Amino acid sequence: MTFYAYHGCFAEEQAIGTHFLVDMELEVDTTVSQTSDDITDTVNYLSVYQTAKREMEKPSKLLENVCERIANAVLNEFATIECLTVKVSKLNPPLGGKLEAVSVEIKKERK
Repeated sequence: MTFYAYHGCFAEEQAIGTHFLVDMELEVDTTVSQTSDDITDTVNYLSVYQTAKREMEKPSKLLENVCERIANAVLNEFATIECLTVKVSKLNPPLGGKLEAVSVEIKKERK
């Protein structure tokens, strides 16, 4: 998922914004949906995208905070997700040199 958002410690990042990439891996029991062919029997990835988008729209200083918020929101909204990994990458970060991206990745399991 790609987003234009306003995360960063520098005032310029919060004012100008930049591009971000959010990768997510979900562990879900898909046994029922494999035979039912019914979207209500699985996790609707459009809904997951909308949850991530909503969290990306809230400015944060740290990628760790953004990543944590996305992971918690997805787990809270989709009870069938057993485990997830979320990776948030800031593309072309302003660090004084040529860098493709900086990233934070977290993994959470349902308790």
